[in-house]
Formats: sequence, structure tokens, C-alpha cells
Amino acid sequence: MRKRGMAGVAALLLFTSGSYAQDHDARAILKGMTDYLSGQNALSARYDTDIEIITTDLQKIQFTSSGELTLDRKVGLRASRTGGYSDVELMFDGKSATVYSHDSNSFATVDAPGSVNDLVERLRNDHSIEVPGADLLLAGAYEKLTEDVVDAKYVGLGVIDGVECDHLAFRNAETDWQIWIDAGEHPVPRKYVITSKTVAQAPQYTLRIKELHTDLKTDAGAFEFKAPEGASQVDVDGLGDIDEVPPGVVEEGDRP
Repeated sequence: MRKRGMAGVAALLLFTSGSYAQDHDARAILKGMTDYLSGQNALSARYDTDIEIITTDLQKIQFTSSGELTLDRKVGLRASRTGGYSDVELMFDGKSATVYSHDSNSFATVDAPGSVNDLVERLRNDHSIEVPGADLLLAGAYEKLTEDVVDAKYVGLGVIDGVECDHLAFRNAETDWQIWIDAGEHPVPRKYVITSKTVAQAPQYTLRIKELHTDLKTDAGAFEFKAPEGASQVDVDGLGDIDEVPPGVVEEGDRP
């Protein structure tokens, strides 16, 4: 390990003191991002995710997936996630939601009248299904993100895929989380990292938004599910394992 010089130590102490953030307001930048996104009636995104787990022998393993998402706040939601262990799609048309597993060629449909926000909460609470990026994209995102924040910092500038971003860091009792927001005309999120403080070795979940388009026109047909040939309808539990992490790799609670 290379020794840190006195100038480096002084810089580190200055950084941890929080005085570096006096000229910037992390909460205001975050609010600007969520206001901008919530003001878009329709948007689409391509993304990558990484999720780390801690095995029973205390080895940290990372699993990676990619996907796409299309959101029309007045019409519906369509999202996909493809990884090494599952390939799934979610379609919601304002009345019902369907989860389709390409691996098993099976689908489950549940009645879900209401908004996209209502759907996301129901999937999360009733079926442990997460919609990637929902924390950032949905109405009321700022209040959800900051409701238990005890510390907010403007870290500085970073570059994600060649785009200069404002780097923010937040803390609550159970997690530290960071977000990189495009510093240009359109304050869209580029990277989002959640670090668990309640699990040994602090595993992380990372969302990287590769593309985000807001100049989008959709129609109701884009959110309707059409069962592929030979597909079987099952209940949600009958879909099998559609998680990002393969079964048997990790004990419950050893992931972010």
C-alpha cells in the first residue's frame, strides 16, 4: 500500500469534515432531478444493474443484468430484465399487470387497477418483485428517497459514460447511497449505488442508466401483454425463480 503524504491527509480530513460541500446543496440537486423526471409524461431507459451478495463462507459475489423500461404515467409501464439466471418482462396497462418468464414460457397476471406507483408498491410488498429504477422515476420520488436521510453531501463532479455529473452522497440508519446526476441541461440520473450497512462486508446494489429518453410518444398497445405461443398461465409463485441471484447462493438477509 502506498503511503499517503501530508497533503493527501489534509485533503482527506477536509473531505470528511463536510466543509467541501458548503457551496452546493445536495438535496436541492436531487429535488431538481426528481422534479424534472416527474414532469415527463413518458420516458424510456436502458440500464445495467449489479447486485452483490455475501456467501455463507463470506465471499462477495456480484451478479449483473441488463434491461429496458418504458413508462407512460397516464397509460402504463413495460420493463424487462435479462441476466445469466433469469429473463423476465413486466407489462402494466393501468388495469392489470403481467409478469412473463422467458425461461419457462409462463406468465402470471394480477388485477392491479390504479397508478404505476400503486403497482410498484403492490409488487414490492405482496410479491417481493422490484421494478428497476422505480425509486428514481416515479411520482413522489424525492419524498421517498429522503424520508429517512440523516446526512446529505455534495461530493463533487464525476464522469459517467463521458457525461459530467454531480455526485451526491446520502446516509440513513441502514444504508449509504450515492447518485450521479447529469450536470447539464437535463438533470437525469446516470448512476445509483446503495450500500448496505447492516450486512457484513457491506454489499452494494448498482443501477447504471445507459440511455434515458423523455421525448417519447406511446400508445396503449405498447403495454398490453400478448401471450407467446405455448405459454402457460400460472400464479405468481408458479413462475419459479425470477430473481437476479440464482437460488441457493446466498442466505436470506445477506444481500443489499
